[in-house]
Amino acid sequence: VQLQASGGGVVRHGDSLKLSCAASGRTFDRHALAWFRQGPGKEREFVAAITRSGGTTKYSDSVKGRFTISRDNAKKTVYLQMNSLKPEDTGVYYCAARETILTMPILDDATDYFRWGQGTLVTVSS
Repeated sequence: VQLQASGGGVVRHGDSLKLSCAASGRTFDRHALAWFRQGPGKEREFVAAITRSGGTTKYSDSVKGRFTISRDNAKKTVYLQMNSLKPEDTGVYYCAARETILTMPILDDATDYFRWGQGTLVTVSS
């Protein structure tokens, strides 16, 4: 699959934003999906992941309770709903995908993913 992320922008502390990542290709429903981000001067870090079935999700501690990852296999799209945004959430957000088997545990390391979108910039002002 090929991935195209969108939805980034400039928001204020406490605002919400929803990112989308649309995929092309016919095997979207066989892919585990994730969002990573890279803040200014920082390493890329895990944000959230979802299994190919959508039945299991995982979040980094820094976003747990504020962000929600979801997928729509019919639309071949993965979403990241971000609420209560903080300045430290600022960064380029990347969606990632990897074809997996149904029994694969959820993946939260960047090296586990082979397909990446181009990134969308989120800026949260204080």
